[in-house]
Amino acid sequence: MQSAQVSANIDRMENNGFTKLQSFAAGLGISILVLVSFFLGALADRVFVIQPLDYFAGRDSLPSSLPPTDESTSTATRLNDLLQAGQNVPIISDKASESVVTVSIKQQQRSFQPSNFWFWGGTSQSQELEEVQRDIGTGFVVEGGLIVTNKHVVSQVGAEYTLIDREGREYPVTNIYRDPINDLAILRVEGMQTPALVLGNSDAIQVGEAVIAIGTALGQFRHTVTTGVISGIGRGIEASSGLGDVESLENVIQTDAAINPGNSGGPLVNMNGEVIGVNVAVSVAAQNVGFALPINVVRESIDNFARTGEFNRPFLGVRYQMISEQAALLNEVPRGALLREIVPNSTATALGLEVGDIVTKINGTALSDSNDLAKVVNSLSVGDRIEVSYWRDDELRTESGTVRGLE
Repeated sequence: MQSAQVSANIDRMENNGFTKLQSFAAGLGISILVLVSFFLGALADRVFVIQPLDYFAGRDSLPSSLPPTDESTSTATRLNDLLQAGQNVPIISDKASESVVTVSIKQQQRSFQPSNFWFWGGTSQSQELEEVQRDIGTGFVVEGGLIVTNKHVVSQVGAEYTLIDREGREYPVTNIYRDPINDLAILRVEGMQTPALVLGNSDAIQVGEAVIAIGTALGQFRHTVTTGVISGIGRGIEASSGLGDVESLENVIQTDAAINPGNSGGPLVNMNGEVIGVNVAVSVAAQNVGFALPINVVRESIDNFARTGEFNRPFLGVRYQMISEQAALLNEVPRGALLREIVPNSTATALGLEVGDIVTKINGTALSDSNDLAKVVNSLSVGDRIEVSYWRDDELRTESGTVRGLE
């Protein structure tokens, strides 16, 4: 009886052991299966871009009305804005090109005609004058039917100029008004019905802002469109037309949008389709370093011309260099405009200004990088009262007078 009970206990122990062994084996099998599934899932996601869990869980079927997180919303919005801005380039450039014209010049040029007979030691060709027309620059239409371009584009007095619109129609230039201070000219033609471009605000531009340049590149390729960004603002350069004349340009816009010879006088347009500059020069020592006159300076010239019919601009008569805040601190001088040259018979000479003076204020307005001397002077009119504060011999002085025009 006792042995039978012992035998039963042994059987129960064996059965329990077998059951535990089964449970262990089952658990081990499930663990192995989970690990294998994990690694296979990761491999499918990384290598084959397959997401099994998303497929079985039906994540794609989530209702579209569920709002994303604030972070994803802002990121998606910024990306969408960038994509839309890129898609607007063809639209903006196409619309702006309607108001862009090519400036062409007609000139007498010697041609060589072959001759059947010639004297011994002479030439086999005779020279004859013929009229040749070629594209030399760009312009664009503004309010009032006026056409803006660079002064150096139409610098040849007495030459015959023609404007050509995008459709190829030609309009002889009837009048040219050249700005004596800026590299700017305003042209008049008869019968042109081209729409005007909208002028923006060049004081509000930022470095890195996207821009579009339109013009007749190399004097051959009309309505060429290039894109880039504003690379710098408030630049000062000395530009030459290649004919020996050099002009100092202050507070110009630098851009990496490709500006080639022939683009001069064309518009620099922002992503709102507004003109923020007039393309004026390109660096011959580098690639994609171009410059444009700020449109606010051009706007002042246009407004003055619309009032008076001429470029009767206020003229201080100085060549200067702006002193930054850091340079002023290092040299222990006030911030302002360091005068490099004084023009005779000008407002500056009447005020008694001298080379080396530092102009700090004009009519109470302090000069700075963003509010330089040219900008303040251009806000005045000929005949206005002017008060100039300047630093000389370690002391501040003030002189008053009347603004003169260019004589």
